[in-house]
Amino acid sequence: MRKLTYYVACSLDGFIGDPHGDASSMYAFMDEEYAAFMNTEYPETVPTAFREPAGLVGVPGRRFDTVVQGMGSYRLALDAGVASPYAHLREIVASRTLAESPDPNVELVRGDLAARVRELKAEDGPLGIWLCGGAEVAGQLVDEIDELVVKSYPQVYGSGLPMFAAGFALRDFALDEVRTFGNGVVVRTYTRRR
Repeated sequence: MRKLTYYVACSLDGFIGDPHGDASSMYAFMDEEYAAFMNTEYPETVPTAFREPAGLVGVPGRRFDTVVQGMGSYRLALDAGVASPYAHLREIVASRTLAESPDPNVELVRGDLAARVRELKAEDGPLGIWLCGGAEVAGQLVDEIDELVVKSYPQVYGSGLPMFAAGFALRDFALDEVRTFGNGVVVRTYTRRR
């Protein structure tokens, strides 16, 4: 069984973006040490357009072969004129607004996203599924998440887009690993306790 990993950046107070979903303030923490970690450990999460400048052309994925994202996250790419932001992965986009996919590599899911993710998890393969965001999709898939990789940036937003847009229900995770960086970023990895 493949696992679903929510690999996500957030502020210290748990927001993945400001009230409009903008998280560009976190880019200031992309220094050499942190970028080297991300490019080595999670190379497939670098968008296709940035893989060549990062020296990642032809670098195989280490953890994921599929990315799942919501329309809010995907809209950032579309607005920049990019219909397949992760062309090196299989792309799944949850959307109730797009009538058809703007790219053959992008599969739109209009119905039960959790059911589609369960199908993806049941496939054979050594690599998992990356839940890219955002809050609404994470809320829909919270019970399907097997692993959390939380990149906490040393900023406090006060309000904004939460990691999960879901009703209250207690879900336990076990801490597996903590990595700290000189820029103040902390990356914590958790496994779901079932």
